[in-house]
Amino acid sequence: MQKLLTTLALCATLILAGCSTASIPGQYKIDIQQGNVISQEAVAKLKPGMTKSQVRFALGTPLLVDVFHQDRWDYIYSIQRGGQERQQRHLSLFFADDKLTRIEGDVQPAAKGEPSVASPSAPSQPGTDAAVPVPLP
Repeated sequence: MQKLLTTLALCATLILAGCSTASIPGQYKIDIQQGNVISQEAVAKLKPGMTKSQVRFALGTPLLVDVFHQDRWDYIYSIQRGGQERQQRHLSLFFADDKLTRIEGDVQPAAKGEPSVASPSAPSQPGTDAAVPVPLP
């Protein structure tokens, strides 16, 4: 009986050790992407007066469409590379009479002659770019 209890205790210890959160050196962690990829090039395609179908063609289907606010579409993209801190981009599009009127979020369309706000390969850090409403020209 003593041998059986010792064996069970050893097995339980091994099973619980397998569930530990300690990091194993050299362990590979995958990149986790969620949402719609929001690149500066895709946002630059947006023009005032575009219809919802044209916007959907340029950016894809929005991640969030509120039932109570059909004239607002939200695009959210987050990525966590190899166990590092998660980075996120957010873009809100507002429509009036099914036409694009304004954009809010971390990525804004660059004005003519201006450099792009963020590069498509590196999402902006949370908190660095405030969500400031910018009317389309």
